[in-house]
Amino acid sequence: MRHAARVAGLALLSLATPLAGACAQQAEGYFKGKQFNIMIGGTAGGGIDLGARLLSRYIGKHLPGNPVAAPQLMPGAGGIRLLEHLAIAAPKDGTQIGAFATGPLLEPMIGGRTLSYKMTDLVAIGALEKDVSFCATWHGSPVKTVQDAMKRETTVAGTGAGSSTDIEPMVMNALMGTKFKVISGYVGTQETVLAVERGEVDGRCAFGWGSLNASKPDWLPTKKVNVLVQIGLQKHPKLPDVPLAVDLVTSPEDKQMMQVLATPLSLSRPYLAPPGLPADVTAMIRKAFMEAMAEEGLKAEFRKMTGEDPEPTEGGEMQKLIAAMYDTPPHIAARLTKIVNQK
Repeated sequence: MRHAARVAGLALLSLATPLAGACAQQAEGYFKGKQFNIMIGGTAGGGIDLGARLLSRYIGKHLPGNPVAAPQLMPGAGGIRLLEHLAIAAPKDGTQIGAFATGPLLEPMIGGRTLSYKMTDLVAIGALEKDVSFCATWHGSPVKTVQDAMKRETTVAGTGAGSSTDIEPMVMNALMGTKFKVISGYVGTQETVLAVERGEVDGRCAFGWGSLNASKPDWLPTKKVNVLVQIGLQKHPKLPDVPLAVDLVTSPEDKQMMQVLATPLSLSRPYLAPPGLPADVTAMIRKAFMEAMAEEGLKAEFRKMTGEDPEPTEGGEMQKLIAAMYDTPPHIAARLTKIVNQK
């Protein structure tokens, strides 16, 4: 009896081993011969583009099968065009992920659009850094401080109704009494930067420290811009004298609204994949993302670009933060929606 059981066990083992080996081989070569596309929700030369191109140089060798990682631009509406593409049309096999600014993480909650998907259904891959956002004006502008922006109309360039460039100044107008006037419709970061340099607008909101240093590394050190106010959960260590927006509002509800606005900044330059991505493929890409971010070569390039080390957020943790953000009390979300969609 024992002999028969042992023979049967050996027979099962001989069948299982090749199957296990085949599964492992399939996982090891999942991306072999495929192209891994990083779609970029911005324009060439902007912080989102530069970060995605940096990641593309390292992530491929950490993905099973070592695919070519190809960055591809898909600008439009501050990243909303790419968000909708991922949610609706992109393949769900792991061959396409998207690189974003922070605005699209929040827009589905407060944008006032009817959606065929939920933000929490998209798969979080990871974020390059933790950041603050700030409003800045060109050095020639008469608006030098946030107090100035409370006294006189201050034009700021925006990339679309769903982008943080448009959302942040509108919320500050409602909660802090600033007089920002958003000139919207610029295609991406580089176009807004040119508008500031040319004097078409006073400045821009929703500059990220790392993103601005990547695209315009001389602006902050040479004081080509006046930094007015920061949005974040805490001040950037290199901007200790610039006020934090949450400290300029008084009511608990207003502070909560500012915190909702600031939460995505802890997920600066985020990467998302389409809904329905298989769990094993999700795990592969999240692992490859963090391994790429740990590479000394990538960190050195990132430091050269931004002046700082990256502080990446792992995909699973990012997914939890997005879920928590979408648990915002309905009346807070409704008030934000009303502010952002006012005519």
